[in-house]
Amino acid sequence: MSGAPKVYGWCPGALRPMVSGDGLVVRIRAPMGRLAPEQARGVADLCETHGNGLLDLSARANLQMRGIREQDHAALLSGLRDLGLLDTEETAEARRNIMLTPFWAKGDDSTAIASDLAKALTAATDLELPGKFGFAVDCGAAPVLQEAAADIRIERADTGLVLRPDGERVGLRVTRDTAAAEAINLARWFLDTGGATGGRGRMKAHLAKGTPLPAGYSETSIEPGQQPKPGPVATGLLVALEFGQMNAKTLKALADQGPLRLTPWRMLLIEGASDIASLPGLILDATDPRLRVSACTGAPGCLQALSPTRDLARDLAPFVPQGAHLHVSGCAKGCAHPDPAPLTLTATGRDRFALIRHGTAADEPLEHPLSARELRAAPERLTEGS
Repeated sequence: MSGAPKVYGWCPGALRPMVSGDGLVVRIRAPMGRLAPEQARGVADLCETHGNGLLDLSARANLQMRGIREQDHAALLSGLRDLGLLDTEETAEARRNIMLTPFWAKGDDSTAIASDLAKALTAATDLELPGKFGFAVDCGAAPVLQEAAADIRIERADTGLVLRPDGERVGLRVTRDTAAAEAINLARWFLDTGGATGGRGRMKAHLAKGTPLPAGYSETSIEPGQQPKPGPVATGLLVALEFGQMNAKTLKALADQGPLRLTPWRMLLIEGASDIASLPGLILDATDPRLRVSACTGAPGCLQALSPTRDLARDLAPFVPQGAHLHVSGCAKGCAHPDPAPLTLTATGRDRFALIRHGTAADEPLEHPLSARELRAAPERLTEGS
C-alpha cells in the first residue's frame, strides 16, 4: 500500500466546507432529514450555479453539493439561508449531527425527540463533541438505522424507548419527554470520561477500553432491523442512487414528485409516490447488481484517491455473487464503506488495486495488486479460492 491518506477527523458542513479534488464539498444537514419540493429545486439551482451540478447522498443521510467554487461560497450560503437550510453558526451546525429514521410520521416519537434534540444541541454551546460524533433517532416499531454510523442511539425496545450507546446491548429507559436531555447527558459523560482526544473519538471505541457507563443502564432487547430496498413503502417510494450520486436535473425531477426524505442507504424516499419514470443515476429495481457495490468519489474528484473507482465498480457489479458486497476504494480510508466487506478493492496506484476479503480498505491484501484491466478481463479473480 502507498502512503497513508490524510484523515480529517470531521465531516464537512455548509458553513465549514471541505476541499476536494473538484472544488469545495458543502454538506446540507436538512432539518428532520427532509427537503420540501421548493427546497430541493432551490438546492439543485444553487448546485448548478455555484458548483459542478453533482450531489452526493452521504452515509449520514445528508446531501452534499460538489465542485463549489471558493469565490461563490458566500453567495451559496445566502441561497441556503433563504431556503431555511443553514444553521446560525459553524459549531451549532457541527453539533446538530442527527440521523432520523426516514419512516417517521408527523407527531410521532421519532420526530418529537429529534426536534427536541436538535434544539438542545444548538443550545449546548459548551458541548465540544468530535466532528464525527452523531446521534440516531430510530423509534419505529423496528429500528432501521442500526448499521448506520452513530454514537448515541434512541430506539424502541420491548420495554419502551431506550437510550443506547453504540456498540452496547445495554440502554437507559427514557420517555418521549426525557430522551433528548438524557442523550445530552450521555454526550457530556463521554467527554468527561476522556472519550475525545484532540477533537477525535467515538463512543464504541471509548467503551471498548472498558470505560464503565453511568448508573441506570441495563440489558435491552431490540429487534434487529433490515436495510430496506428500492420500492414502495408505507410513506411513499424508495429510490436508490448509483453510488449515492445524482445530478441537479435529477434532483429537480424528483422534487416534482413530492417532498424528499434523505436516508443513510444512498436512497431517497419520495413522500406519497408509488411509481416514477427512470432518471439518470436512479436505481428502481431491487435486484439491480449495482446495489451490491459501493465506491467512493475516487480520483480525480477526491484528493486522497489514488485511482478512479466508479467505472470499475460498475463494470464488476454483475459479477458480485448474490448476498455479497464489493467495495471499491480509492485509498485506505474506505469512506464509502468503513466496515468490513466480503470483497474490497483498495487502490494502490493509478488503476491498480489490492484485493481484500472480509476486511476493510486498510486491511492486509491477499496478493500483489491487480490492474483494473486484469479485473475487467477476469472478474472471477474476485472470488477465486474463496
